[in-house]
Amino acid sequence: MADPRTVRDLLGIGGATTPALLAPERPTLSYRALCDQVDRTVAELNRLGVGRGDVVAIVLPNGPAMATAFLGAAAGSVAAPLNPAYKGDEFDFYLGDLGAKALIIDAGSTSPAITVARARGIPLVELIEVATDPAGVFGLEGRPSGSAAAPGPGVPDDMALVLHTSGTTSRPKMVPLLQSNLVASAQAIGRALALGPDDRCLNIMPLFHIHGLIGGLLAPLAAGGSVAVTEGFNALRFFGWLDGFAPTWYSAVPTMHQAILARAARNRDVIARRRLRLIRSSSASLPPPVMAELEATFDAPVIESYGMTEATHQMASNPLPPRPRKPGTVGIAAGPEIAIMDGDGRILPQGEKGEVVIRGPGVTKGYANNPDANAKAFTDGWFRTGDEGWLDGDGYLTISGRLKEIINRGGEKIAPREIDDVLLAHPAVAQALAFAMPHKTLGEDVAAAVVLREGVAATEAELRAFAGERLAPFKVPRRIVLLDAIPKGATGKLQRIGLAAKLGLAGGT
Repeated sequence: MADPRTVRDLLGIGGATTPALLAPERPTLSYRALCDQVDRTVAELNRLGVGRGDVVAIVLPNGPAMATAFLGAAAGSVAAPLNPAYKGDEFDFYLGDLGAKALIIDAGSTSPAITVARARGIPLVELIEVATDPAGVFGLEGRPSGSAAAPGPGVPDDMALVLHTSGTTSRPKMVPLLQSNLVASAQAIGRALALGPDDRCLNIMPLFHIHGLIGGLLAPLAAGGSVAVTEGFNALRFFGWLDGFAPTWYSAVPTMHQAILARAARNRDVIARRRLRLIRSSSASLPPPVMAELEATFDAPVIESYGMTEATHQMASNPLPPRPRKPGTVGIAAGPEIAIMDGDGRILPQGEKGEVVIRGPGVTKGYANNPDANAKAFTDGWFRTGDEGWLDGDGYLTISGRLKEIINRGGEKIAPREIDDVLLAHPAVAQALAFAMPHKTLGEDVAAAVVLREGVAATEAELRAFAGERLAPFKVPRRIVLLDAIPKGATGKLQRIGLAAKLGLAGGT
């Protein structure tokens, strides 16, 4: 076939009867059946009034139906997967910001997203599965809301996916990604890992995350291989899945790798029986000792990569053997072109430290409805990642830190201002400043400094409980430090960076 240019094109690469999706306790879905399901989803969404350019929010648990719902929505509209763990207030923000035309939910779901959607007048579309059907097969039921303005499958310049990314402001930014962006990134990952029809990925990443959607799902399908779609990461079930599905590789964040290693000794027979061709790590820095232990345990190369939502996931990757892998680096350019830029917009030579910048077919054209953010993010066609690093003489990229204040909790990116706003809503709180504190396994966790209103009392436990009612669990501060005054910088501004050390929280948890 001609070079694929859309998500639907990519799915035509696999052989008609070749396995595409597998899942626990479900019959296998072939590529022909996958294409049929995607085409049927596009047609059903069109019937309900949703077409190209219309945003379809998806709130589903991890599993094969979530995978095919994403593929179907991306093929003929704009998929917007949301974390099912969000609270009502969070769904209200995201559904409103997205301008969603419909919300796909499981039949019988009790998600708070349903109440929000009804209040906002967003049509509900119920996903209905039959347990005996192949993995990922479903039907959609809902009331039509007009006719689709642009029906049929998407074209390369159509939006296919929109995700929010947290920045240093209180308002997360919307990242629209085109059909062509998704194709370019999926193919780049396939090239970096030499994926082919004989490869099978064990997908344990959440499917509301760019890593799981592109690295763990679309990339292996773009190579004509298969994907075993699980319920999401579960260290207790990982080795059972490894044994049952016989994957050739899996991709995960460092905290998952560490949990897998903790159970590896009691599963040596499975490891010996089900040899992996490679292990991929992304979305957060992999400590070199963990990389070494993974390679020793599984006798397979560990390929660390570097990605972000704005790049449709992958930007750099350590190469496969026999080319050298350099622990502590994120490898060589593997998708977009990578350079290092100084504060004046000049490209720096190899070895000099500056801001990592990227450009290429996988990179977003710009944030949605945010001209100020775009003016800051793009310089002469380069996207500024906000990460600091340098390229060595061989082109390997080392990330030395982040210029932004975003909190990277085991791969989950959290905007500290969002935490500030929640804490400031508590009647006892006068000032609040969230920041990153070191964590031994997550890399970073959320902490916050709080100044209480005069004459009003509140405990750390009370404030954490208050935040827990309004934020997803991973955003709730692990520590809240009550202070008379929050330390300020030389200019009098409150400074997040370095606050953990100032408050004695830099030792790691």
